[in-house]
Amino acid sequence: MQKKVTQNDVAREAGVTRSMVSYVISGNTERSVAPETRQRILDVIERLGYRPNKAAQALQQGDVAFASRQIGVVLCSPDVFRRPYYAEIIQGIYTAAHENKYHIHFIRFFDELKDPVLFNELIHSEEIGGLIMISTDLCIKNRQDEEIIERIKERIKKIVCVEWKGPGLCSIIFDRQDSAKKAADHLFLKGYNSIAYIGQNDDRIMGVKQSMLEHNLEPQSLYTAPAFTMSAGYSAIKEMRKKSLLPRAIICGSDEVAIGALCYLNEEKISVPDSVALISIDNIETSGYTNPPLTTMNVQKSAMGERAVEMIVNGTANQEQGAVCISLPTNLVIRQSC
Repeated sequence: MQKKVTQNDVAREAGVTRSMVSYVISGNTERSVAPETRQRILDVIERLGYRPNKAAQALQQGDVAFASRQIGVVLCSPDVFRRPYYAEIIQGIYTAAHENKYHIHFIRFFDELKDPVLFNELIHSEEIGGLIMISTDLCIKNRQDEEIIERIKERIKKIVCVEWKGPGLCSIIFDRQDSAKKAADHLFLKGYNSIAYIGQNDDRIMGVKQSMLEHNLEPQSLYTAPAFTMSAGYSAIKEMRKKSLLPRAIICGSDEVAIGALCYLNEEKISVPDSVALISIDNIETSGYTNPPLTTMNVQKSAMGERAVEMIVNGTANQEQGAVCISLPTNLVIRQSC
């Protein structure tokens, strides 16, 4: 059996102390290490095939200290993995964790935490030092779900909510109402006075109505249709046309909804934007490659994930009175759909 390479082996080969090897491996910034020394240590690690002994690290540092650089991620549902919007948030989380020498210990779905065995295994200060919860409000449906959130808060002190405002918790969001208002403002500026909204039934609708009011239009006249996915966007606009309710311009709550609507309009040879203009919210990568490319409100998706990690790293992810809500600004990306 091949002998396991230790930090002492790396130190001896690199001509440094074992503590210096430990500093480089852990990413500790309290002690400066010359760039050439750091690179020499990393080269030896690669050559010898050194792998950290996690059990030994935990024994040496203590379980809680070892877990302090471990972050857990809780998603609302498996559907998140199919959504490019959330993929960019998760990418931001991984990027920031890597840059700060932190590790993503697990990614789980909220409903899985209803299993008491799994809950006790994962939601513990000896497992993770911080937790990021993404769009969890979408799956909180009853008192039992609310109690799970309370139990999480009791066990994990550093929690950041992304895309929702958790009670007594720090959150990273974008202003949905303001984004939708800016989208509607752009349509009115372009001279489109007949508009409809397809998308999530949330503050985005309030933003559209606010813009209508400011442009002397009756907010109650706004036609809305719920939609969360491409297929729902396709069906919603198909139904609008069947009812002869197709307006001059449509605001979509997300790019995915807009892509579904655009697919139907293209199939029916309804020209965009000559016959119906489209504007959406998100600016996922695909939105720049549709036919025509979508005009959309850019949401800082990766930045939301990055800021969530940074709050855990710098210790500002507080609860209750110390909790803060950070709303990242959005900006209009003008393309050819309106």
